[in-house]
Amino acid sequence: MMAACAPGMVLPRMFGAVATQSPKPLFVPVPASRSGIMWTHTSGRSPNYYLPETTGAGCAFLDYDNDGWMDIYLVNSGACDFYTPQTPLRNALYRNNRNGTFTDVTEKAGVAGGGYGMGVAVGDYNGDGLPDMFVSGYNRCFLYRNNGDGTFTDVTKKAGLNLDGWSTSAAWFDYDNDGHLDLYVCQFVKYNREMNKFCGDAVSKQRHYCIPSIYPPTRSWLFHNNGDGTFTDVSEESGVAGSLGKGWGVVAADINNDGWMDLFVANDTVENFLFVNNRGKFTDQGLVAGVAYSADGQTRSGMGVDAADFDQDGWMDLFVTNIDHQMYSLYRNHHDGTFVDLATQTPLGRSTREMSGWGMRFFDYDNDGNLDLFIVNGHPDDQISLISPVVTYREPLLLFHYDGKTLTDISASAGPVFQKDFAARGLALGDFDNDGSVDVLISVNNGAPLLLRNQAAQGRNWLGVHLVGKTCNRDAIGARVKWQAGGLERHRMKTGGGSFLSSSDPRMVLGLGTSRVADRLEVHWPLPSTRVEVLTKLPVNRYITIEEGKGIVTS
Repeated sequence: MMAACAPGMVLPRMFGAVATQSPKPLFVPVPASRSGIMWTHTSGRSPNYYLPETTGAGCAFLDYDNDGWMDIYLVNSGACDFYTPQTPLRNALYRNNRNGTFTDVTEKAGVAGGGYGMGVAVGDYNGDGLPDMFVSGYNRCFLYRNNGDGTFTDVTKKAGLNLDGWSTSAAWFDYDNDGHLDLYVCQFVKYNREMNKFCGDAVSKQRHYCIPSIYPPTRSWLFHNNGDGTFTDVSEESGVAGSLGKGWGVVAADINNDGWMDLFVANDTVENFLFVNNRGKFTDQGLVAGVAYSADGQTRSGMGVDAADFDQDGWMDLFVTNIDHQMYSLYRNHHDGTFVDLATQTPLGRSTREMSGWGMRFFDYDNDGNLDLFIVNGHPDDQISLISPVVTYREPLLLFHYDGKTLTDISASAGPVFQKDFAARGLALGDFDNDGSVDVLISVNNGAPLLLRNQAAQGRNWLGVHLVGKTCNRDAIGARVKWQAGGLERHRMKTGGGSFLSSSDPRMVLGLGTSRVADRLEVHWPLPSTRVEVLTKLPVNRYITIEEGKGIVTS
């Protein structure tokens, strides 16, 4: 059952009414004619309503060429047992030209993918300072090792990552604290063309996309990084294989402050998992923690997830998006292994009751030091309007602003793009123009991606931090950063995974508000490192690279 409020417990006031109209749009779409991103996702929509057609695919911000500017990767569908494209389809890698435009370098880079693609997870698994990519898919996955010369090599087979089944979101994180990034890969249902079922009106023969409850759950995967470019399947001995699910989203975070990274997994029509890490062995504590089911004990259709200490009490909170009439959940950490769902008691639940959410992330979009919330939405069934008077296939984006006390839905006043509807799926965050305002990349099912430039943070100060681990994992997943600027004091953890099928800019943008100097910055490096580095009187409005044991190495 869901963890309940203790008798007499008073929840903090965290939710407010819709804000008044902003003087200018907070986020502005960058047209393809300006960005140069001419690629479009193809779902392969067919009369047989094969389930993967509606799930869309993910996207990523990554600096593949290490020039300090975020590039873009987009995942497409392709040939498989139920789909033969009329023309060949491919994924796309776009290099950032540093002037607001991008150039397609997919073929040169060797990352076109293949099969029916799903998601992308970026991480430096071999510790050479170059971001690599794991691309998940239906019955086929890829591990692309970055060669450092603008190209990648497909090392999937050599690395031991030949996965079968339907793989979705993935997360890079160091589960055993040996300093190497390991890989968790969500698996959805057991499915193939022969298993496709008819769902719809038996009389009219009008089909709909099936609810996944009619397909069997399956195990997901945990791969241990051997430190030599190969991986070992440790799903069984680690404990994660014992929980059969229908995984969509996963995020790695230390939810109990013991220094070991845990996993929160969103499942569709079965209970969510909260894998608590007991020094390399995992136990599913979702039921005990109150995050497995809805408040009335029902399973839901979990899709996107995130973890962040949004209320700054020192403990990581959790968020999961669901399908219409289920509400989304914001789980506040009770510091004792349990969580309470704030959404069921606040306008957040009512605002999302008739919507279906996918990718989402907490981030400080206006650099005031507080974590806000961006959610992308769209119903999975493109025929839903035939059976529902209130639910639509394409749905609007949602933006919630947090001022440290109240979380307010400002979508209606955030700009014209929030008045439009999309079949949105993946969401990635990244500052593509290096102005300190974190931008948003959204994948759209069977459509062109949406690149949104952030205008909301202009006039506020910031500090961008790129962490480089040496003893700990190179990406410093699990690091805690604390900063002070004037009267502002905040902290943040670097998580692994999150959102839906997507991967975000690895840099952390720390909002400083009106402060002109970052007075103090602490970096608590993750295990096996025990190092804490303190930097003071840092100039603002720039990116810095901090290397474990060396401090600032570039600015």
